[in-house]
Amino acid sequence: MGRVAELAGVSVRTLHHYDAIRLVRPSARTPAGYRAYSAADVERLREVLAYRRLGFGLREIAELVGDPTTDAVAHLLRLRGLLLERRDRADAMVTAIDSELEARAKGLKVTPEEQLEMLGARLYDAIGGAYTATRRTEPRIAAQIWDALGDARTVLNVGAGTGSYEPADRDVTAVEPSAVMREQRPAGSAPCVAAAAESLPFEDGSFDVAMAVSTVHHWGDPIAGLREMRRVARRVVVLTFDTDEPGWQDRFWLTRDYLPEFATVLADFPSLAGMAGAISARVEPVPVPWDCADGLFEAYWRRPGAYLEDHVRRAMSVWTRVGPQAERRAVRRLGDDLDSGRWAERNSDLAGLDAADLGLRLLMA
Repeated sequence: MGRVAELAGVSVRTLHHYDAIRLVRPSARTPAGYRAYSAADVERLREVLAYRRLGFGLREIAELVGDPTTDAVAHLLRLRGLLLERRDRADAMVTAIDSELEARAKGLKVTPEEQLEMLGARLYDAIGGAYTATRRTEPRIAAQIWDALGDARTVLNVGAGTGSYEPADRDVTAVEPSAVMREQRPAGSAPCVAAAAESLPFEDGSFDVAMAVSTVHHWGDPIAGLREMRRVARRVVVLTFDTDEPGWQDRFWLTRDYLPEFATVLADFPSLAGMAGAISARVEPVPVPWDCADGLFEAYWRRPGAYLEDHVRRAMSVWTRVGPQAERRAVRRLGDDLDSGRWAERNSDLAGLDAADLGLRLLMA
């Protein structure tokens, strides 16, 4: 253990802790009978330490390295993407800061738009690199979406991102405007076209069904995008969010108690009735499981500590939209309430729930 600690640059105490919590357990034996690290153990330790140094919490790391569908190569690709995204974001911010410093040195006025350039011109280009770490297909939500696809053989996935929820047994074509997201699509995934939902480059009726999952709220004109989907496909399936219900902000404790700015983020979002009406769709609620594998905004409703983890929040566009001041305040207050027990007392009714209706809705036309 001492030799492994020396090579890894960590303390023996850290390795003992990982062993105690069953994160990395030495499984081999020395000739004298002492426990030792096998090659597989060292590989797992490497992954744990890499995620740790990227700011992941031990609970999230345990879920990542314990995922039976992810091998060493997948972890390396994920880590590479995270590191490249961090490097690229830092380089872009340095460039923007240098430009502003140069302008100020010349006595030039810097507009608010120019000041915001360091945050990135496109939302997904700013947050997209974090998606592969926490945004994965949730099987129970996927089953509901895929059931809605019915007997469709050709599927257009609009706002496809990294490819979550794309059915493997259909002929899928993806549409994604963000280069950052397109670059993270796994090898062998569906072909992806760089285009926006509001102007799909396909003939009328080109597909059996067009689907869109948790993306409509990012479109410049959601209604136009939905109508485009209806134009190019004979059926439409969309996972979106309901803001029609009175007091909808209070459905989720995070927006109710810590992030009231969430209502502002969706202030201009079309009504659910308006979206359904635009494509003549029926509406079905989509419950969020308590152990949801997809790290969407509502995923951790029974695991509140996850919202204290920076890398978890980075894969949720809401935090970028509300701004750093609101984010810091919400995280600080949530952390205080978790430490004091106030959160548990206020939300004791959630402990026995396996799933919750937090406003996700499936439109089917």
